[in-house]
Amino acid sequence: MKNAFTLFAIKLILILSFALAIHLFVLSSKSLPLYDNKIVLAYIINALLAIVIFGFLFKMKDKYKEQLGFLFLGGSVLKFAVFFIVFYPVYKADGSISKLEFAAFFVPYILSLILETLSLAKWLNKME
Repeated sequence: MKNAFTLFAIKLILILSFALAIHLFVLSSKSLPLYDNKIVLAYIINALLAIVIFGFLFKMKDKYKEQLGFLFLGGSVLKFAVFFIVFYPVYKADGSISKLEFAAFFVPYILSLILETLSLAKWLNKME
């Protein structure tokens, strides 16, 4: 049987790929630019960060069982730091962040966060 990390990575990639396809379909159906707002980069960075953070938590789950929640929060801080370094300057360049720019980053962010949270909760319940 595959370990929790491998299953998480596969689920995440499938969910984010499906979400990106839907995201691009919606943009296309409304005749909006498909690849503006660093949409592909946002999905890739969110996927990579989620996999790295989850992998780190997976490695640390036995040694730092009591601190996993704090490590998870640290991962969220890292994701926001990446947002403010990579995406925020580009999105804010015209003076405001549009709904399309907001969705380009936060759709994959929220999906990754939900999957990370559910997977972490599943671990913690099994570890008792």
